[in-house]
Amino acid sequence: MPKITIIGAGAVGATAAQRIVEKELGDVVLTDIVEGLPQGKALDLLEAGPLFGYDSKITGTNDYRDIEGSDVVVITAGIARKPGMTREDLLKINAKIIREVSQNIARYSPDSIVITVTNPLDIMTYLTMKTTGFPPQRVFGMSGVLDSGRFASFIALELGCSVRDISAMVLGGHGDTMVPLPRFTTVLGVPITELLPQETIRRLIERTVNGGAEIVNLLKTGSAFYAPSAAVTNMVEAVVKDTKRILPVCAYLNGEYGRKDIYLGVPVKLGKRGVEEIIELKLTQDEKKALDRSADAVSQGIASLSGLVS
Repeated sequence: MPKITIIGAGAVGATAAQRIVEKELGDVVLTDIVEGLPQGKALDLLEAGPLFGYDSKITGTNDYRDIEGSDVVVITAGIARKPGMTREDLLKINAKIIREVSQNIARYSPDSIVITVTNPLDIMTYLTMKTTGFPPQRVFGMSGVLDSGRFASFIALELGCSVRDISAMVLGGHGDTMVPLPRFTTVLGVPITELLPQETIRRLIERTVNGGAEIVNLLKTGSAFYAPSAAVTNMVEAVVKDTKRILPVCAYLNGEYGRKDIYLGVPVKLGKRGVEEIIELKLTQDEKKALDRSADAVSQGIASLSGLVS
């Protein structure tokens, strides 16, 4: 079985581990700096195996040496957003965590595919790539998969239809400047622009953009983890099964969409080598402007990493 490491045994990491072992995508190593936390959660999941019928093994550890030889590494380590805190507020704290994590990934799993989940996501994914020194195709972030899932769920509620028939597309940075694309968001192939009034679409887009904050404000002491862990699992599955799925992820751009040396949410082909192809959509002038605004915000965040990026 593939070896899948999840760094960070909080709500997102532990729930992702649960989904991954239940789908038998590989054996999981759950690691965290808190003594006993990953060990306890891993043991609990291991004991659920006979009841749910999965044979994937899961171990918990505080030692980075146990991640050696991983095929895929998922980074969820870092502090979560609190009410009133923007993703950018997290940057300085989480950058230090990501740098240490990335150095250990490079040391113990130099051939791995790395999926970053820690916020602010686009910036942390860039820092991960620079710190590990891995080819950009092997380092990408969970952004558009989650945001598209949120957009799709709100559309399904509005139309009263099955989520299975909805294919949503959200590009750009994972934050307030994300760019949901109604023209490329369809219900059984029909664009939602033909099914919903413009004002309704605007309302659904606004809720999607604020999707994470809405959950943070409701929970008050935590942030989303069920949907993020589902997004992570979809991405891990695309890699370990080499499905070549077309998914919107935070990927490195080297001229695509008119941008260089930046991580941004775009549709890609995802397989065993990581990001195997970037799909360039033909955007309208307004869509391109929105994506440029999002890219500018990410670029500013990357620029603020001075001193941390070698």
